[in-house]
Amino acid sequence: MADENTSSGLQNGDSPRGFAFALTAYLLWGFLPFFMKAVAHIPAAEVVAHRIVWSVPVAGLVLVWFGRTGDIKAALRSPRMLAMATLTAVLITVNWGIYVWAIAADRAIETALGYYINPLFSIFLGAVLLKEKPNRAQTVAIALAAAAVAILAFDAGGLPWVSIGLCISWGFYAFFRKTLPVGPNQGFFLEVLLLSVPALGYIVWLEASGQGHFGDTGPVDMLLLLSCGLVTAVPLMIYANGAKLLRLSTIGIMQYIAPTMIFIIAVFAFGEPFGTTKLIAFLFIWAALFLYSGSMLQSARARRAAALKPAE
Repeated sequence: MADENTSSGLQNGDSPRGFAFALTAYLLWGFLPFFMKAVAHIPAAEVVAHRIVWSVPVAGLVLVWFGRTGDIKAALRSPRMLAMATLTAVLITVNWGIYVWAIAADRAIETALGYYINPLFSIFLGAVLLKEKPNRAQTVAIALAAAAVAILAFDAGGLPWVSIGLCISWGFYAFFRKTLPVGPNQGFFLEVLLLSVPALGYIVWLEASGQGHFGDTGPVDMLLLLSCGLVTAVPLMIYANGAKLLRLSTIGIMQYIAPTMIFIIAVFAFGEPFGTTKLIAFLFIWAALFLYSGSMLQSARARRAAALKPAE
């Protein structure tokens, strides 16, 4: 894992080390549905609570390893930072809850759609909240994504709320997370630390009332719930450190790895239905992402050419 002192600025080139970190993180996220299927018999709220609680020691050990515990002490003394971290913590909890529930409810295809739409929603957020004007290709891509959602809504008789919920919660999480003035590892630890108090209380209440799965339903459930911290914290922290060593355009393309794997797993491993209407909607999404990626790569090439152009 990259050292915390690595520059977090824009990269002029791609580091092989950064590529390896990011690829590892996306592959781990891509295979995550298999783990979530294994805990599908446990209520989603209980799984999320264990994801939070067992992420704390994993993230804490990383900070101790890199000697960054001082950042957390400073953050805990700042009411403004605590308020910002609480907001991002709530958003990531909502995202985890929807995802865990959706996999258990055989709606993994909808989770893939949500994460496909996410980069386009980020452009939309930038346009609305930051007054960033999207270019023509990005505008068309957003329109195609909206059309895909409309097609699915018409077919199902209602909005695909799993996809929309994941997209909106992650989009706002990423947006507000940028305002948290600490490193990625410190920020994640701060979030799960704040969440651990209610999460631990909820787990204790479940176990005391005989509804919990940690101690009473056998060693397999206990092992799975203990593993929640690893499957949650490890990919996030690997990704956060790898992203610092890659260009934004590279990360922009690589972010499709996980939803593509989730889509393939949902259709071919979980056997979720994928009819003509869903195919048409996904063709709209894939066309939108093709336009978005092309526009992003073109902009990246233009910036590099401008940077290399000698001064007049």
